[in-house]
Amino acid sequence: MSVYNIADYGASRDSVEMSTGAIAAAIEAASRDGGGTVHVPAGVYRTGAIRMKSHIELHISPGAVLSFSTDPADYPVVHSRWEGASREVYSSCIYGEHLENVSITGSGLLLGNGQVWWDLFRQSPEQLYYPRPKLISFDHCQRLTIRDIRLQDSPSWTVNPICCSNVTIDNLSIHNPADSPNTDGINPESCSNVRISNCHIDVGDDCVTIKSGTEDAAERIPCENITVTNCTMMHGHGGVVIGSEMSGDIRNVVISNCIFKQTDRGIRLKSRRGRGGTVEDIRISNIVMEDVICPFIMNLYYFCGPRGKDKYVWDKNPYPVTEETPSFRRIHFADITARRVHAAAGFLYGLAEQYISEITFSHIDISMAENATPGRPAMMAGIEEMNNRGFYLDNVRDIRFQQVTIENHEGPAFYIENGEKVEIKDCCSRNTAKPEQLVQQVTTEVTAGGL
Repeated sequence: MSVYNIADYGASRDSVEMSTGAIAAAIEAASRDGGGTVHVPAGVYRTGAIRMKSHIELHISPGAVLSFSTDPADYPVVHSRWEGASREVYSSCIYGEHLENVSITGSGLLLGNGQVWWDLFRQSPEQLYYPRPKLISFDHCQRLTIRDIRLQDSPSWTVNPICCSNVTIDNLSIHNPADSPNTDGINPESCSNVRISNCHIDVGDDCVTIKSGTEDAAERIPCENITVTNCTMMHGHGGVVIGSEMSGDIRNVVISNCIFKQTDRGIRLKSRRGRGGTVEDIRISNIVMEDVICPFIMNLYYFCGPRGKDKYVWDKNPYPVTEETPSFRRIHFADITARRVHAAAGFLYGLAEQYISEITFSHIDISMAENATPGRPAMMAGIEEMNNRGFYLDNVRDIRFQQVTIENHEGPAFYIENGEKVEIKDCCSRNTAKPEQLVQQVTTEVTAGGL
């Protein structure tokens, strides 16, 4: 195996001098020889954007730090996606497009130095001519591996493969401050055959988000065949989130064996009219959550983002079903524990014209917080802050709850409005002030047994 040490190409260890050119030269040399490992030895190396090539492994050794520049001039402008739409953006700190067989490995550190970028975004956004860099992003690549490295203080999203196939993301440690803006952890977007495993993610936005672009993306490409397993997730706005960018469809997703702690929300699906697309065939199991606003959210009236405040988005009257109508269906939850839940045990709100359908909850144990902090389980018009509520369902069809326990809730364990074929079987309500109020139905067809 050929190894190309960046020190041999002029990289300056522990220096104020930039090593961007030396790293590029090592990558170019490896590429000319047909591929190889570009080695970053121990030490701190300041650099601008790094452009990867096919058949290259960038190996960041133990004790090595790639410290990325905070000067926008060190980031060429590329055409990619930002928040699901096609546009020009600053290159990611590590970037590649139309490549194959690319790896980033080693137990060293990628330091994004995001504070400067976050301050610009908050205080002087006019100085950002293009969206902030991501820490790692690849566009239209095949056989991509990111393994073992530490990632810290990303300027925006941390890891964002776009339209990639056969992606392995394993044993990453990601840390961005809890209040840092848009610093999602791992966001596969319009990708296929993605494996995310054994990661610790502590960030300022969603920990893992599965996306497939908005209605403004140049291509409608699905995100499919995705596994997320054996991960711990902290802070941020959601543990695993699907959408709201889902116009290309999201399907065949398995989420298992994870722990969420203080992630605001647990499993969160969100979209709105205008996006179109279908989320289907999702299985979530063996999850433990602690100190979350709401463990389960499916919201088709999500109002954040461009055009999100239009009447077309928030109006609760039915509209014609078209290619702009999003759909959630065939989603299954099993063997999940949630403790110290604040707002609601679950929140499912379909469109008036497109109900959320074919959803199951099996062997779920939820305990509401003793001194809950009121909050809104979903970002949509007309929903006020709540606390210690049970499951809140509206515009749903073919929903089944089996062996679900809700403890310390106020009001009904299941509030159901505009529901069809809702089955509640062998469920339990504990330590509630009004135990006779297990189910409240409004224009609803409910089958209840063994409550």
